[in-house]
Amino acid sequence: MAGEMSDADARRPAEWLGRLPSLLAALVLFALMGMTFFDVVLRSLFNNPIEAATELTRLFMAIIVFSSLPVVSWKGGHIVVDLLDGWFGPAGARIRDCLVNLLSGLCLLWPALRVWQLADRAREYGDVTEYLHIPQFYIAYFISIATFATALVLLLRGVLFGFAPRRMSGNHPTAGPAEPDSERGS
Repeated sequence: MAGEMSDADARRPAEWLGRLPSLLAALVLFALMGMTFFDVVLRSLFNNPIEAATELTRLFMAIIVFSSLPVVSWKGGHIVVDLLDGWFGPAGARIRDCLVNLLSGLCLLWPALRVWQLADRAREYGDVTEYLHIPQFYIAYFISIATFATALVLLLRGVLFGFAPRRMSGNHPTAGPAEPDSERGS
């Protein structure tokens, strides 16, 4: 029927939304590369560097790291030490992954809340950056929101590992191939 939406159509907005943080990180990384290039050229040829380069580098790095964090967490792309993997069978690994993701998500809620409080304080005090006088609360709120998003992503991963392990079977470094979905006839 013309009015019905397929599963693939329903997933497109979520996939697009999932790519936004990566796109932001890529654009800011490109800006950082361009600024660094021009800073080096201006410093070497004209002895006149970009004065705010250090300040911008700090801001750009914060944007790159914290916009990437929810995406990396969802994909299970963190560094994993697999010293104890041999001790867990498939069911034990699922329980371990569930608990690790839930605990990590819960642990991230406190720093996210604390950074939000610091952003509020920076806004109240009128804190700005040294050279460009950019209000510091903007980046602090961004860091807090990205940390909250990462916490939610990890909590969702934990729930999925616990209650829908087939959806997560290809979504962590130690997983094997995902099992075919019987409803699709694969």
